[in-house]
Amino acid sequence: MQTKPTTSKKIFFSGVMLLTLSTVLVKLIGLIYKIPMLSYLGSEGMGYFHSAYEIYALFCIIATAGLPTALSVLISSALTNQKDGEVESIWKTALHVFLVIGILGSLLMWGAARQICVWIKSDAAYECIVAIAPTVFFICISSALRGYFQGHQRMFPTALSQLIEAIGKLIFGILFARMALKSGAPTPIVAGAAGWGLTLGSALGMLYLIVEKLRTRKMARRVAKGQGDCNRAQIRRRLARLAIPMTLGASMVSLTKLIDMAMILRRLQSIGYTEIGANEAYGSYTTLALSVFGLLPTLLNSVALPLLPMLAAAIAEQNREKEGKIVALSYRLTAIFSIPAAFGISAFAHPILTLLFGNEPQAVEIAAPLLSMLGVSVFLSSMITATNSVLHAYQIVMRPILSMLAGAVIKLTAAYFLIGMEGVGLYGAPISTFLCNTVVVLCNLYFASRHTPDTSFRTLFLPPTVLSAASIGIAYGMYLWLVYAVGTGTVVTLGCIGLAVVLYLLLGCLFGMFREEDILLLPMGERFCKLFHAMHLLPKR
Repeated sequence: MQTKPTTSKKIFFSGVMLLTLSTVLVKLIGLIYKIPMLSYLGSEGMGYFHSAYEIYALFCIIATAGLPTALSVLISSALTNQKDGEVESIWKTALHVFLVIGILGSLLMWGAARQICVWIKSDAAYECIVAIAPTVFFICISSALRGYFQGHQRMFPTALSQLIEAIGKLIFGILFARMALKSGAPTPIVAGAAGWGLTLGSALGMLYLIVEKLRTRKMARRVAKGQGDCNRAQIRRRLARLAIPMTLGASMVSLTKLIDMAMILRRLQSIGYTEIGANEAYGSYTTLALSVFGLLPTLLNSVALPLLPMLAAAIAEQNREKEGKIVALSYRLTAIFSIPAAFGISAFAHPILTLLFGNEPQAVEIAAPLLSMLGVSVFLSSMITATNSVLHAYQIVMRPILSMLAGAVIKLTAAYFLIGMEGVGLYGAPISTFLCNTVVVLCNLYFASRHTPDTSFRTLFLPPTVLSAASIGIAYGMYLWLVYAVGTGTVVTLGCIGLAVVLYLLLGCLFGMFREEDILLLPMGERFCKLFHAMHLLPKR
């Protein structure tokens, strides 16, 4: 009788790992994409591209953030309860909803493109907004298909479609931008050409999912044959009930990014920047600083993800002691990995950006101090994910939305005043991000504390903070000495970052910060445990 749960657990973890790997690869491809694109478009053109992209991202999140998850939950529930006949009815009803949202979203973004340009004070972003507008429709259809496959516990189509999108965006975005540049087109047109590459990449990902769905259609019809449809109005209500809270929460995240874009472009112009100058500053910030910053939380957020089903099981068992251990472990693992990342990115911001974008020294000079200031928000961003997950495990879905709303208000207020101050300017963007994330984390911790057992935050956060400061401090001191002695270079940068990682691992093991039960929960945890035991860095049981 033990075989089935074990198999289900293996399927879950393999699916989580597959999607995590896919997400990481997509982020890396996105970072690689921006390196040549920056040389084609320059900071100004990347400003236009990101202006359009943030508008698209908000439309896309409103359309798809909660619905695919809700669809997968309904399908999974129907399959679990052996109501296979409902699956196709749920799928068809959801597809109609996605079609309507996708068509309306694309038309709205296309039709309102001129007004959006006026609102963000960037008229030259028009071509890029129009080019990206069809992507909303393609992503809606892709999201419906991903929800369908995930409801069947098939993660591979989602993972592969994400990679197809990213690779398509990389190839066609660069190809179209290069063709436009060679034809002598102005920067806004070149940025628009890059936008069409994004649209084509999204269309290719959608086409793959459609082909994959057609391959399973005959089997689905055979399973559902002879079983009645369920009420479609009822399905729509169930979709809305599940999707709306998740959509609101995700929309808050996108809204804060949109606030950044609008505030930077408008407020910089209010203190004397030209439209081109404001777009250059915004392009440097988003393409360099935010790209590197956004990669780290994506890598770190998967660390505590396997703990969530364990927490949900402990809650169902009403085992308070187990709940407290899992919550504390989730927070501690997040801190152990995100705090050194925060210190590292703050200290090594300039060498990291030089390593990636060395061909654009002016953009690096603008972005490096901004990335350094964003460093501390790596920890806060990771903690937002961890605390949101804990609250969701307790089926508390509205509190994280209130936290994000409070953070968005703080960000809007801080960005407006700080970016518009001549002595602060663009530095107001990372400062407002820090204030926003701090408010969200504190609110989430307060909401979670009302439901979880007491947790000692000092014991969770103090050891990784002290050991991170020591290891990064030593490594950065070595970096400065090597720069003075032999000069800068790839080997120096990577060597010193590697030294920081090794020092942190050694200090963590020597001072007992890493525990065997923590390491076992990580991917390839058993192998790491054997290695650390062989090096006598973990105490024997």
